[in-house]
Amino acid sequence: MVNHLPDSPEELLVASLKGDRQSQERLYRKYYGFAMSVCLRYNQNREEALEIVNDSFLKVFTKGEQYDAAGRQSAYPFKAWFRRIIVNTALDYYRSQQKHYFHENLEEAYEVSSTDSNALSQLNHDELLELVQRLPSGYKMVFNLFVIDGFSHEEIAQKLQISVGTSKSNLSRAREILRKMIIKIDSALTNNQ
Repeated sequence: MVNHLPDSPEELLVASLKGDRQSQERLYRKYYGFAMSVCLRYNQNREEALEIVNDSFLKVFTKGEQYDAAGRQSAYPFKAWFRRIIVNTALDYYRSQQKHYFHENLEEAYEVSSTDSNALSQLNHDELLELVQRLPSGYKMVFNLFVIDGFSHEEIAQKLQISVGTSKSNLSRAREILRKMIIKIDSALTNNQ
């Protein structure tokens, strides 16, 4: 009789929870890229992101029974559940490391020309994410949570242990800084033509 090798994330998770190292490795390999792409939006560097990816997988392998594959599969697929774990792990890491992060001088962040811009339409996804990475850590965290992951200001305030007003203010400032960075890029592109 031939053993069926698990392939779906739900099957891999069930086998992983039973201690099947091969299934753990397959799940890790299958979702590593996804996990890393989520982590890189929230962290200062690749080493921190890798630490969060590994912590997230550890949570999946030790607390995966909290995912009810049969009941949630259609309404709440594995990937969405895993994204929540990754984001929450990144938030935990951010809170624990916040005192160690270098806080950029905001005056430097605002030193940009104020001309109208059409550069946004010329930026690709990776270039825009690179600009988001250059935001001060608190602004970057709120921007990612609100704009990309769809959290409300109330949820963000609770997760980051800040006020709702601070969340809204950080989002507004993040958007303004991004707008000014885009204007600066547009100005540079215009001057080079």
